[in-house]
Amino acid sequence: MKSISFWSFLILLEVFPSTAWGWMESNGSKQFYSDTGRLTHEESRSFEGTRRKVLYGQDGLHASCEKKYCGRGSKCVVNKETDKPECRCIDDCKPSYMPVCGSDGKFYENHCELHRASCLQRKKIYIIHSKDCFFKGDMCTMADYRQLKGILLDLQSHRQRQQNHPGDERIQKRFLVEDMFNHLDINGDGHLSSSELAQLMKRDDLEEVFSDCTPEDLLRFDDYNNDGSLTLQELYTAFLPPVIRVYPETQAQEPGVSASLKCHAEGIPNPKISWLKNGIGIMPKLSKQLMLLANGSELHISSVRYEDTGAYTCIAKNEVGVDEDISSLFIEDSARKTLANILWREEGLSVGNMFYVFSDDGITIIQPTDCEIQRHIKPNEKVFSSYAEICPRVEGEAIQSCLWASAVNVRDKYIYVTQPKWNRIMILDIQTQKVIQTLDTDPLPVKLHYDKSHDQIWVLSWGDMKKSHPVLQVIPEASTGDNQHIIRTHLNGMDDYFIPHTNLIINHIRFGFIFNKSKSVVHKIDLETVAHIKTISFKNYSCLPLAMAYTHLGGYFFVQCKTNMSVPITPQLIIDSVTDSVIGPNSDISGTPYISPDGRYLVSADEQSGRIRVQAITIQGEIKLIYDLQTTMHISDLTFQSSFTEGNQYYIYATSHLQTDVLFVELSTGKMDVLKNLKDPIKSKDWPWSNYNRIIQDSGLFGQYLITPAKESLFIINGRQNTLRCEVSGIKRGNTVVWVGDV
Repeated sequence: MKSISFWSFLILLEVFPSTAWGWMESNGSKQFYSDTGRLTHEESRSFEGTRRKVLYGQDGLHASCEKKYCGRGSKCVVNKETDKPECRCIDDCKPSYMPVCGSDGKFYENHCELHRASCLQRKKIYIIHSKDCFFKGDMCTMADYRQLKGILLDLQSHRQRQQNHPGDERIQKRFLVEDMFNHLDINGDGHLSSSELAQLMKRDDLEEVFSDCTPEDLLRFDDYNNDGSLTLQELYTAFLPPVIRVYPETQAQEPGVSASLKCHAEGIPNPKISWLKNGIGIMPKLSKQLMLLANGSELHISSVRYEDTGAYTCIAKNEVGVDEDISSLFIEDSARKTLANILWREEGLSVGNMFYVFSDDGITIIQPTDCEIQRHIKPNEKVFSSYAEICPRVEGEAIQSCLWASAVNVRDKYIYVTQPKWNRIMILDIQTQKVIQTLDTDPLPVKLHYDKSHDQIWVLSWGDMKKSHPVLQVIPEASTGDNQHIIRTHLNGMDDYFIPHTNLIINHIRFGFIFNKSKSVVHKIDLETVAHIKTISFKNYSCLPLAMAYTHLGGYFFVQCKTNMSVPITPQLIIDSVTDSVIGPNSDISGTPYISPDGRYLVSADEQSGRIRVQAITIQGEIKLIYDLQTTMHISDLTFQSSFTEGNQYYIYATSHLQTDVLFVELSTGKMDVLKNLKDPIKSKDWPWSNYNRIIQDSGLFGQYLITPAKESLFIINGRQNTLRCEVSGIKRGNTVVWVGDV
């Protein structure tokens, strides 16, 4: 048997800490084995089969074989002369043609023949998987493959045992996958070849760790574009199973009313959803009051009864793995106080599920279901920590008013909002609905982005209205909310930045970009260290970057290029996120890029022409144009709304910076509709902070309402019915809006 090095032996001990190690005899020779680390499902079945035969006395064997284990290719037989059990090579194998290549350079008709030959020759013959040897891999089942991936992650975890990355289990796994990719990508070309995967076994001397599945089976199961290599995105797909969220986590209803439990799942490929109640499968076809909507993503109970109380488990499953989450439903009389009701109040959820609108007249908190103003924080109210007014009175101005630019929600705990007139950021505590602190910034803070991965807020200040002294600052530990401070970065020469948004699948972002709209480059930055990493040049494409978007499918960055007189229409550019190389133009697509929340669609909106083109991005990373819409809309802002009839589908809602209409598009089909006459938008000259002088804000993953401002009012849209819900008047320049809530 091929020996295992001392260090490999230590690795195996750490990878399998609960494994019982030992020796077994096979035809007089001793072999090293492990109950869990070495034995595959096939071996376990083989051993159990042998034990059952022995215990029942079949084949003339005696119970003395009960504790005798024999390797593959051999069986236990009691020696008639010595009356002792011993391992003998099997006489023959069942006929089947599943050819494999042995380490002795010979082909065998199946695995059994290889192991029988190993036994007869009294030497270790193992299966070789490489591009130089014909192997169909039929014996590597999905169960074996999952075990292989677990071993690979454990090995990588051992290599990185000195490095502790902060974050939850999924973030830890993402780091491990990235580190594994870098470890395996020997030539650094951003692709894992069969030979590189094969070298893992040779380089680390791990032949004994793997059985029917080897690292090269990653190509068999997860090479989605069949190009004979794996990218980092394909490795993410292999190791990161579906992710699921339910809403609400807990609800209490009275008998006779309807109740809905919603489940959102994302994965590659799209997962299938099923439901359990108290651990038992739900069968809606057998019940008149139960309905599954939107491909199972919503469980609707038309008239709840006491017996509907229970824990409803949503399960998402695809070829990669399974995830589940539980939504609890309590049916009770309205007079009773349940744990669910108490928790709802104590956790402050009653102040959630609201739009927080920042306008000239302070802060208006709106509950969209009933179009009610829950609270109005006026400009003269005080900041808790300093007793200064929220919007200080300006000498010479008759009316005390506010001026806002950008706001972000930090984990439904705080809202940070910029006040460019006073060169500061204000922090609103959502629980108490009070302003608790202000932070001084460089002049004219105009843009915020909350980086969930590192719990920090990025602040862009212009310096002056000519944007002549732009500065980037960072607020660390933003979710703590106590005695916050701001740090100035050393990143210079920019007038805008881009940090990708997280989603359920990609919940950790490591890099962002800064750029100057008059230079043909973007600069990649490390979000954790706030340091410049490299510069990506667009000089060969005459592209001056205006905006960017990112999809984890294919790992593409899309760059909108500025149009100039010599080149009236400049196509978007595509950057490969693994190699940071410019792939080239995105066909002839131009305009501002928007990526759907699941990363599957790129919507490019040309503000000047009103043209909207939608491209689908496959799990193989292919980009395909699915339709081209010519509208009369000069688009200001665009957002996505989850479909209420189809799972894993979205609608587009878009506003205009000139017109009163709101555009509605069914994303998968291109079917258009228009909500008309939502009054005139804020004039561009009255909103100098961005091109989005008429924003449109959705209400989160499970919400059905959207909000968009006019000059002196707000319009709330019911996304489920695609209708106007109501108009809230008397709110001037309410173009800074944040949604707070679980839905």
